[in-house]
Amino acid sequence: MGAVPSTPRHTSTTAEAAEYLIGTFVGEKSFPLASDFWQKLLELPLTLRWSSYRVQQACELFAQNNHHTRHLAKILIHLSWCLQEAVRTSGAPSVVYLKAINAVYFSSVFLKYIIENSQSDNIEELCLSLLENEPVPKDFMTDQRIENLLMHNVLTFLGSIDVSPTTSLLHQELLNFMLVAMSTQLLSGPTPGPKDVNPFLDAAMSQESLLVSSVVHRLLLNYIMRPRLPSSTAAAYSIFFEENQPGVLQRVGSAAANFVLLPFNYLVNSNSEGSRNQLADCSLHVLLVLIHYHKCVVSDESITDRSDDSASTDPVSKVNTYFTVNPYSKALENARDIEFDRADIEGNAQNGPVVRLPFASLFDTLGMCLADETAVLLLYSLVQGNSDFLEYVLVRTDLDTLLMPILETLYSASRRTSNQIYMLLIILLILSQDSSFNASIHKMILPGVPWYKEHLLHQTSLGSLMVIILIRTVQYNLSKLRDVYLHTTCLATLANMAPHVHRLSAYASQRLVSLFYMLSRKYNKLVELRDDKLQTKAISTGDGLVEDMSAELQIYTDFLRIVLEILNAILTYALPRNPEVVYAIMHRQEVFQPFKSHPRFAELLENIYNVLDFFNSRMDAQRMDGEWSVEKVLLFIINNCRSWRGEGMKMFTQLHFSYEQESHPEEFFIPYVWQLVLSRCGFSFNADAITLFPVDMHANKEIYYDEMNTNQNGELNEQRVQFDP
Repeated sequence: MGAVPSTPRHTSTTAEAAEYLIGTFVGEKSFPLASDFWQKLLELPLTLRWSSYRVQQACELFAQNNHHTRHLAKILIHLSWCLQEAVRTSGAPSVVYLKAINAVYFSSVFLKYIIENSQSDNIEELCLSLLENEPVPKDFMTDQRIENLLMHNVLTFLGSIDVSPTTSLLHQELLNFMLVAMSTQLLSGPTPGPKDVNPFLDAAMSQESLLVSSVVHRLLLNYIMRPRLPSSTAAAYSIFFEENQPGVLQRVGSAAANFVLLPFNYLVNSNSEGSRNQLADCSLHVLLVLIHYHKCVVSDESITDRSDDSASTDPVSKVNTYFTVNPYSKALENARDIEFDRADIEGNAQNGPVVRLPFASLFDTLGMCLADETAVLLLYSLVQGNSDFLEYVLVRTDLDTLLMPILETLYSASRRTSNQIYMLLIILLILSQDSSFNASIHKMILPGVPWYKEHLLHQTSLGSLMVIILIRTVQYNLSKLRDVYLHTTCLATLANMAPHVHRLSAYASQRLVSLFYMLSRKYNKLVELRDDKLQTKAISTGDGLVEDMSAELQIYTDFLRIVLEILNAILTYALPRNPEVVYAIMHRQEVFQPFKSHPRFAELLENIYNVLDFFNSRMDAQRMDGEWSVEKVLLFIINNCRSWRGEGMKMFTQLHFSYEQESHPEEFFIPYVWQLVLSRCGFSFNADAITLFPVDMHANKEIYYDEMNTNQNGELNEQRVQFDP
């Protein structure tokens, strides 16, 4: 299709008329906003069949001519007008929605092509303005920015029109369009800068707070309610119906924007990711992109460099930047339970509109979907940023609804991305900061854990299972990922749990002592390697390899000390309630012997040996007919726990680790969100155009994600765990 098709004859069919109108749309001739051409184009029942090659040619021709036709800007304006009409007549006849759907289809396809094939730094090819001599209707405000007009109307429809059989398809396609419009982020680097060009995202951020709140509310309700697109909606238009002979925009979708008809080619995953739902998933994708957007702007203040007294005091070209407030993130942080609002009772209600949600339904939906990374990221965003939702989670008596899918996902860590593991561990760390959580998880008894294959777990407490899985994650990390930050997070969570441990199971107790043994083997290996290096070479004190090994040795020294503090906390505050822990320490007491004189461990091991001496001496003094069996030893420990008074035990300050988000989380979350979006919503994008994150065309999804995990030093900073992606 190198040229505009000729005008159809009077006897032309609908298909010929459609081909003519679409060809004219992408061609050289510019049609004014008020031309009836636009109505004819948008009212077409699009049944035209084009090969993908012709569609590609159409996109190329459109991009070539858009600079002088400004047809992209014009169809975006018509989309805005269609949405205004749809909002005014919410019970509108189907023709209103047909026009709006056709407008959003065309807009999505050609907008996406221009974005992913842009050759300029500021995406000039979009041409989001009309030419100065362009005739416009009298009521059209020529000074308004088209992206602001468009996003206001898209968001108004999404936020104010309920999802129904009549409106659901338009809702779906507007969400798809939002992803296209916001995909300009893929063209920017991982660190947001003042030169980034995201016109549609910036327009979304500029909307008034009431509209923002209504959009966040609608997106979350879509995710909770999971409305389905009725088949009758698709059947109403032939373009949607004939799967074997796709219509023009289906062809365009496969060639240039293959997610446009997502409702009809969505791949349903059969694993345990809950009930997959196109509208719900797409709503979540849009929400995640919106809440994690950070707009970087340059401040007006000039900076004078006075580091050199002889230097000029003239302002130098140092750019002082800051991030503007994200209203969508704030709206999510301030969301309240529709059933109960603490602020109302305390008399300090929020200023301005507040998103009110059914927290109970949101809690249940997340529990159903946590095998999917996008649900994990939403849960993280809520428990990290919304204190009301975190408090709601902590007072639930059915914590297994969230914890069981989290623990099952961690159990299958080898099949998960490293980022998903990090997010889940951070969620557990945040929850473990609450003492009531740590106490309640040991009161909930699980009849069985069928997905845990290494050991039969029968009548195990939820707390014991959490200890088992955290230790298993450390073991997996030691052999596979070797990531210090992951170790830090697991151990920090275990340390928070330790003083509240109650009736820890035999298997969990054994694993806890084995954890010390696993880390001690790694520690001893590092000591041997370092000593061998020092003995076999005359190494200067500045040798980089030895310094690296010494640094790693220091990290594992810290880890071993934390495990000893975990054991100390259980023995100091909860020994009578945990005879299985005492048994496990007695059974493997030899693993502690090599560290008795270590300056970092000596005082902690004194307490452990104080406990060992107490029980060993009483066992030696008790006459026993025959051998000591496991049952007899455990019964002996239980009986002697009653006389334990903790004499001679040194009291150490309880460890308490808290999670603090790194100062520039956007450098991690923006690329991460878009990786999830690209992998889940069917949104293909020109890989050569992506600069937001490194793209390996031959790598699988897991490797694709792992490339993002840099600079995670996981350094222990007193009682704080920092998330440093």
